[in-house]
Amino acid sequence: MHQAEAVLAVGITEAARRLGLSSRTIATLVKTGELESRKVGRRRLIPLSVLLEFIQCDHRSGRVGTEETLQGSGSTG
Repeated sequence: MHQAEAVLAVGITEAARRLGLSSRTIATLVKTGELESRKVGRRRLIPLSVLLEFIQCDHRSGRVGTEETLQGSGSTG
C-alpha cells in the first residue's frame, strides 16, 4: 500500500471551503489576478501554497504576515 500523497493544488470549490469563502468570491479573485491559478484541461487548480500566501498577506499593504501575527489578530486580550 502506498503512503498517502500530499495534495498540491485544489479546485475552486475546495479552495473556497478551506478559506471560508464562497466559490463565487474565489472565482472573482482568480479572474482579477489576486489569486494565482492554473488551468488544466477544463479544471482550474489553485496551489495550496498560493492559498496560504493569500491568507497571510495584508492586502492593504501587500506585506506577508507571520503565523504569530495572524493568530494574534483575532484576540481581544
